[in-house]
Amino acid sequence: MTETWRYCGNQIKLWRTQAGVSREDLGKEANYEYESVKSMEQGRRRPTVRLLQVADQMCGAQGKLAAAQEFLKPEPFPARSQEYMAAEAEAIALHWYEPLLIPGLLQTEEYARVLMSESCPPLDDETVEERVRARMERQEALTRKTSTMFSFVLHEATLRTLVGGREAMGRQLERLLEVGELRNASIQVLPMGRCSGLALMGPMVLLENSDNERCAFAEGQTTSAFYAEPSKVSELTQRHSMIRMHALSVAESAAFIRKVAEEL
Repeated sequence: MTETWRYCGNQIKLWRTQAGVSREDLGKEANYEYESVKSMEQGRRRPTVRLLQVADQMCGAQGKLAAAQEFLKPEPFPARSQEYMAAEAEAIALHWYEPLLIPGLLQTEEYARVLMSESCPPLDDETVEERVRARMERQEALTRKTSTMFSFVLHEATLRTLVGGREAMGRQLERLLEVGELRNASIQVLPMGRCSGLALMGPMVLLENSDNERCAFAEGQTTSAFYAEPSKVSELTQRHSMIRMHALSVAESAAFIRKVAEEL
């Protein structure tokens, strides 16, 4: 719950009550259940653009309710990863290891939308679209920041998860091969059975900025950690180095990705 949600929800309720419009009628017109309208009015759920527009029209608010949508746009990134996003934007070197999912910087729009749509608890459609848009926008750094080094090590499992189905996964693998052709990007595959002790402990990202300051990011199911302490960054760097040492070469990895794509 946020204060903005509560304030906007309360405004909807005040205008609705003054106009003599019931929650049932507002929900029916906006295509929402009674409980959904109630949750938005009480600030437990973000009021949607659709509800604001319908309430504005039904209650004669003359644009006063619809104007609130500018303050209710969904965040492009989850709150727990915003510090990392700022660091990623400033990085001159990025080293990313993923054991299960294709890294966000490498995802096709199709792959990203499947992941966003299957979040739990579910995200509303507007938030899904905003986060997919933001993820695609982030990827522009691969071609815009040509002096930045991007290296990715992907566990074999990331290539075989079939997110979105076989055809969608095939297109995702083609995207990996395309990025691998960039002169400032490298993609390596860690085959199953190699370096299992470290490889299965979760993803990590190592970053370096123009001041040669280094930081690291590690993410779990519901938590994430952003590290700037030299000792912790060093520990994760050593783990990443061990994983990368067991990975296939760039050329071997490209051939491996093509083989997996052919097997789909």
